[in-house]
Amino acid sequence: MTTTIRQILRDKPDVYGVAPEETVYNALTLMAEKNIGAVLVLEGQDITGIFSERDYARRGILQGHLSRETAVREIMTAQVICIEPSATVDECMALMTDKRIRHLPVVERGTLLGVVSIGDIVRALVEEQRFMIKSLVSYVMS
Repeated sequence: MTTTIRQILRDKPDVYGVAPEETVYNALTLMAEKNIGAVLVLEGQDITGIFSERDYARRGILQGHLSRETAVREIMTAQVICIEPSATVDECMALMTDKRIRHLPVVERGTLLGVVSIGDIVRALVEEQRFMIKSLVSYVMS
């Protein structure tokens, strides 16, 4: 059993984003309301960046930027790494670990389908392991 990113997205229909000129404060407010750790920075349907709690901590607060006066584009991560929906959970975990990121936009043929977080990936891995253990126990007991 190998879960794909497409399968994870079935339970995650919403994608949250802000415009590059939006204030950091508004982006943080959205993130707090939706209980998420990052939002995409979008111009129309195009991903121009990703803004995360880590961006705010490292490039916002620590560099003295005021959240109500700073545009998201000033402190977002502009080089966004994406993944395709056909990728497996294992491939996604490897990419996230290698690049030290916690959120990945899912893009297919230039179309944004969703975003997966490290929490989504860990949950999927745990489910795969539970299934494997249950199958092995069933096999051994029969």
